[in-house]
Amino acid sequence: MSETAERRPAGSRRRRPLPALIFLLVLALAALAVWWNVLSDENARDQAQAAACSSASAAPSALDPATVTLRVLNASDVAGRAGEVATTLQSRGFVVEEIANDASGNEVVGVGELRFGPRGASTAEFMALYLPGATSRPDTRATAVVDVVLGPDFAGLASQEQVDAALVPIADAEGAC
Repeated sequence: MSETAERRPAGSRRRRPLPALIFLLVLALAALAVWWNVLSDENARDQAQAAACSSASAAPSALDPATVTLRVLNASDVAGRAGEVATTLQSRGFVVEEIANDASGNEVVGVGELRFGPRGASTAEFMALYLPGATSRPDTRATAVVDVVLGPDFAGLASQEQVDAALVPIADAEGAC
């Protein structure tokens, strides 16, 4: 008999550690890949929520139309347009202080302008939902009154449904923040 046969107890085999180590290494790499995926998904969700929260904070807030005072001014060549728009805004609950032609001397291009002072900035942001494409023009007035100036490309106000639809994602995003 050989010496190695005498040293090993009967029925025992020599074990090789290499296959077990390879199996454990593969298992550890698979666990690492799963955790990497979980953590990167969480990071993506955090970034999406931060983006939604920043857009919600930058978006105009819904205002009660009864608290909004406007002046509707016509800067287009269409006679009576300011009166028609003022009537529509009043039917939606806005307070229209003045209806007139634009006498500012500024050339209004495009859909129109929203003119406002520092106290009327949030109101002007809200009114931009009703007059999409309008240019914002801040000035130095001390009141919160916003001038809705209708330009030559004005085709109509946004419908109340369109305004409400624009405010829904904002409310949803604010609720998630």
